[in-house]
Amino acid sequence: MIDSEDRIINIPIENEMRTAYIDYSMSVIVSRALPDARDGFKPVHRRVLYAMNDTGNVYSSPHKKSAKTVGEVIAKYHPHGDSSVYFTLVRLAQPWNMRYTMVDGQGNFGSIDGDSPAAMRYTEARLSKIAAEMLRDIEKETVDFQNNFDDTIQEPTVLPTRIPNLLINGAAGIAVGMATNMPPHNLTECIDGCIAYIDKDGEIDIDELMQYITAPDFPTGGTIYGYEGVKEAFRTGRGRIVLRAKCEIEETATHQQIIVHEIPYQVVKSDLVSNIAQLVNEKKIDGISDIRDESNRKGLRIVIEIKRDANAAVVLNKLYKMTALQSSFSVNNIALVGGRPMLLNLKDLIREFVDHRHDVVTRRCEFELRKAQERAHILEGLLIAVDNIDEVINIIRAAKDPNEAQTNLINRFALSDIQARAIVDMRLRALTGLERDKLRDEYEELERTINRLEELLASREERMKVVKEELLEIREKYGDERRTNIVYNAREFNAEDFYADEDMIITISHMGYIKRTPLTEFHTQNRGGVGAKGSDTRSEDFVEHIYSASMHATMLLFTAKGQCYWLKVYEIPEGSKNAKGRAIQNLLPIDPDDKVTAYIRVKDLKRDGEFVKSHYLVFATKKGTIKKNLLNDYSNVRTNGIIAIKLAEDDQVVSVRLTNGKSHILMATKAGYAIRFPESKLRVMKGRNSSGVKGINLGDNPNNEVVGMIAVKDAQTQSILVVSENGYGKRTSVDDYRITNRGGKGVKTMNITDKTGYLIDLRVVNEDSDLMIIKKSGVAIRISVKDISLIGRYTQGVKLVNLEKKNDAIASVCSVAAEEQEQFENDDDLEGEMDDPDLEDEFADEELPEDEDIIEEDEVDSEE
Repeated sequence: MIDSEDRIINIPIENEMRTAYIDYSMSVIVSRALPDARDGFKPVHRRVLYAMNDTGNVYSSPHKKSAKTVGEVIAKYHPHGDSSVYFTLVRLAQPWNMRYTMVDGQGNFGSIDGDSPAAMRYTEARLSKIAAEMLRDIEKETVDFQNNFDDTIQEPTVLPTRIPNLLINGAAGIAVGMATNMPPHNLTECIDGCIAYIDKDGEIDIDELMQYITAPDFPTGGTIYGYEGVKEAFRTGRGRIVLRAKCEIEETATHQQIIVHEIPYQVVKSDLVSNIAQLVNEKKIDGISDIRDESNRKGLRIVIEIKRDANAAVVLNKLYKMTALQSSFSVNNIALVGGRPMLLNLKDLIREFVDHRHDVVTRRCEFELRKAQERAHILEGLLIAVDNIDEVINIIRAAKDPNEAQTNLINRFALSDIQARAIVDMRLRALTGLERDKLRDEYEELERTINRLEELLASREERMKVVKEELLEIREKYGDERRTNIVYNAREFNAEDFYADEDMIITISHMGYIKRTPLTEFHTQNRGGVGAKGSDTRSEDFVEHIYSASMHATMLLFTAKGQCYWLKVYEIPEGSKNAKGRAIQNLLPIDPDDKVTAYIRVKDLKRDGEFVKSHYLVFATKKGTIKKNLLNDYSNVRTNGIIAIKLAEDDQVVSVRLTNGKSHILMATKAGYAIRFPESKLRVMKGRNSSGVKGINLGDNPNNEVVGMIAVKDAQTQSILVVSENGYGKRTSVDDYRITNRGGKGVKTMNITDKTGYLIDLRVVNEDSDLMIIKKSGVAIRISVKDISLIGRYTQGVKLVNLEKKNDAIASVCSVAAEEQEQFENDDDLEGEMDDPDLEDEFADEELPEDEDIIEEDEVDSEE
């Protein structure tokens, strides 16, 4: 008896753990999680199909209970849980998971909504027709077999598939330390790619193969958005493919609808619908009034109702960004090659399949040749017997038993044992003339077959022709059209995608509250009207600035202290015309004691090489200083802003204009004087941190200051509008202002009296413009410029706005494009587009190139 101590072997635990873990991980990798590169199946899939084929559960026979198949698989090949085997069978039958289903299911096999299938005792299944091509010729020794788990029967190590299954259906699995995630492809394209590979004898690169296999083709359709990820996956075996649902926008009599017809691969439809509804309830997505799932047997259909005032394209972009209507498929083409996991590109996948098919054809030829030779050998003996039938009969009749008859036949005719046995077993009907002819015909046919098979085995080129012919046969029988579209030139999401490029009114109050309001909330009134409520400000606050801009425009905001900040219009919080807005310090890092006094709107701050180097920003300060810089100096967007102009201690920025270098500059003062001089009189400063030069002389009045500055482009079509704080205003011809040198006191632009109050603003306008005027009380009025009289410089003007409240005054003025329809008194009737002539619209809408870093230049001293 062996002592117990002698049976115990001491092993370091770290060695045992390492060995055990490696053995376990390799078992998972090879026998469970990763597919074989040849047939594209994991062992469990292979066993399910082989068991169904072995029991005659094929497409030409009636369906059989799924439980029977599961039991067969577990009992003979796969000793694991029945649920894992059943769910494998179920997935092979689900058309939303498999591009080409391998199982023909009958009953409840789940749904794209994530519903579970019925129990295996209720459902029925059989092999699909295309699955038969996976097992075709398996009985001809085309693949290797191995013992099953208990060594009682044999099972195939791989299937002799005629279809490139790993390509057309993909695979997914998580092993130990690695995973695979392979997308499905179109069968027609894959076979075309394989044929091109064969025709060029493997001397083909991946870019050429991509002419045949353009991209993955998912069973649920959808759209591949962008091609770079596809190319990366094909070339390296790894890549990220962006998938979008197929949607269309339909117009109804009252509103728009987004109709979803196809969703991305492996997205659960019910989860998608509930997620959209949740985002709407949480107000993370605006503009959706209802969502319905109208899918039926005819196909998928999700209807998303859009509110009347919302833009369907904008809502759809938000849905793409925030929901699974756009998802990604991370390609990781890891499969077993020779029993070892390898990362495979497109050419590798095709090569492994084609090599496997060549091996199958070769082994099939060898099998068929051997069988044909064996049959021909027997036929040779039978033909000898037929030719010597009388003697053969006598030998058999004279023999005591079959063995003696066989021996005598062998000795007489020099036959083999097999031939002699066949002659002894031959039936008497073979002696008829018809049967003798059949034997000779069969032998001749076998000779031709043997010659053909020997030719195939002697020539690899001939075998590859057979592979090609069989692939063409498969393409003819099962090929179909692509389901997934491709958008080759896709771009990344831009924040502008989520906002329609609508016209907005931007208002900034005296205390620094900002908001954007759709232009349609304002309406046109006749001159002298009371106006509509424009902002619900605090009692000590009032609207000081009102600007017009489109949603996609970029605003350069300049503060009184000479700082410059950038803000997209859609980044400004939206509010009704009665809303207070949001403190601008919450949007931009502006000092608490600073405030925005001027802005410039451009469509985009991207350089086109010439635009930002040929257009300028002209600054005017309260103390009469003026400065001119290239727009290029301000095109580098920085989060914390930049210094726009160097100011004296008691000076402030009043106005900033965008010019093309050919304008005439007009500056006006609180006392009612204005000066006009050509922009060419201003030299371009060599840096942002410069002070500028004197623009207008304010005289000896310490309370006088500059109230505005404009840039006139066309003196023939434009006129000068001035407005006083008590609601008086007038238009004057540009030519009434004589051209002088900068730095003078200017000429009178409005007769300032106690009745009119001080001058507060001047604008350059056209007759087809409208005027937006806001009082300090927050009331806004919109009037047509053509209703304002064109009169001389020395007059006090006409009443533009009635000031009903005591101590009320005009706060701000803005010119907008006139509406093309008649004027409406009702808020609900206003439509039209907005424009500000002061913003040089003919170049403000141009696209400019990407911003680049700008090196701040040294301070430039001002001219005296």
